[in-house]
Amino acid sequence: MLALLAALLFGASTPLLQFFGQRAGPFTTAACLYAGAALVGGLLRRPAEREAQLTRADLPRIVAMAAFGALVGPVALAWGLQHTGGTGATLMLTMEALFTALLARLLYREVMDRRVWTAMLFLLAGGVLLVLDQERGGGQTHLPGLLAVVVATAAWGVDNTLSRGLADRDPGQVVLGKAVLGAAGSMVLALLFGEQLPPWGAFAGLLAVGATGYGLSLRFYLLAQRAFGAARTGSVFAFAPFIGAAIAIALGDRTGGWGTAIGAVLMMAGVVVHLAEAHAHEHLHEMQAHEHAHTHDDGHHDHVHDSMPVGPHSHPHVHKPIRHGHAHVPDVHHMHLH
Repeated sequence: MLALLAALLFGASTPLLQFFGQRAGPFTTAACLYAGAALVGGLLRRPAEREAQLTRADLPRIVAMAAFGALVGPVALAWGLQHTGGTGATLMLTMEALFTALLARLLYREVMDRRVWTAMLFLLAGGVLLVLDQERGGGQTHLPGLLAVVVATAAWGVDNTLSRGLADRDPGQVVLGKAVLGAAGSMVLALLFGEQLPPWGAFAGLLAVGATGYGLSLRFYLLAQRAFGAARTGSVFAFAPFIGAAIAIALGDRTGGWGTAIGAVLMMAGVVVHLAEAHAHEHLHEMQAHEHAHTHDDGHHDHVHDSMPVGPHSHPHVHKPIRHGHAHVPDVHHMHLH
């Protein structure tokens, strides 16, 4: 549900971004979006006894997340939306799930069985059909805009994979850190390229889109990653483009044809196939010491307290070695190799 909420917010943001960003440069647009996201991150920070806090060691990862996710991604998307149709561009965002799953496999060794690989092929085939269909229609080329959107999805795939390492930190802090760095970097580039601020109405609209579609959405996304890994969160999040495409069509976009429709069906099939994947076997938990928000009713946190806390809480704790078998996903306690 957390990943789906993130998808709903981000999916609705894309056609709204195309509407409010028409009179703003791509760097200015990115700066406004992440200024809104920073407001949400600052308001939703949680105390240290409830969530693990960011440390100095996390700074390089936050900087990299800001570079890919708060600068390259939104700038490429903003430019792409100005050079292609809203429906095709929005559906192309489904490719983010493909990049996220591949990178999660390469960097975190998350399991990808035949069902997952089949899902990725569906997503890829759907993306190819979108490009071919958009190039045939409208009497103008949409290829540069669509390729820019693909660059955005690749950047966000890197961002998603990097954020997996911070999923157990306070999500409010993560959103705030990434958003402040991204907004500052984008604004510096906007000034260097001579971009002007958009009209006040568009400025307020972009701030609101950033607060909900980039700030609150990222918070839900991080909490979902904590629960069941980067690749599967990416698959649920892949519902976002379909939400955005439906809104774009409702707002009057008619750039898509039969190829776009078939591509959307293939992409939807890929999402559904990936979500149907299940994984269970006997596995060994090595001794592990870490800190993150947890409860004592999940089968993995059996340490004792002098006074047992009620509900989620955070503190450094140690897991003793244990071997057992149950259905699981590649969360922070199930990063074992296969």
